[in-house]
Amino acid sequence: MLIREMTNAECDAALAGTDFARLACVRDAKPYVVPINFSYDGQHLYGVTTLGQKIEWMRLNPLVCLEIDQRLAPDDWMSVIVFGRYEELPDTPMYRPLRAHALEVLQKRTIWWEPACVPSDGKEPRPTVYYRIDIEQMTGRRGLPGAIED
Repeated sequence: MLIREMTNAECDAALAGTDFARLACVRDAKPYVVPINFSYDGQHLYGVTTLGQKIEWMRLNPLVCLEIDQRLAPDDWMSVIVFGRYEELPDTPMYRPLRAHALEVLQKRTIWWEPACVPSDGKEPRPTVYYRIDIEQMTGRRGLPGAIED
């Protein structure tokens, strides 16, 4: 197997080609990782969710890390790590253009609204939160079948 660094263009393509990731945030030196659905516009990651632990934690510490991966075989895989900053998109006049863009990007995904609108445990849905992650750094690695070169 060969392991190589992915280019920014390859990382972009990987983000554009998936809508599921693991998001890490930190509060009081305690990490929290949660699966999320997202959409990517080539510059930001957009999400919609309900008010809960991840939103509360990201409001207190907006620095986040996101990971996507794909494993086709033990020697055929890729992983992309994104470091970024959480930004909430509240329903206010100032954020109206950003929310409209977020909605446009999110609607390209099937069932984009589901995480925020489906009641859990028969309870009423909690308030919906639109957000984006401003990408500050992105890296990726890919494992490829093949012999190790000298």
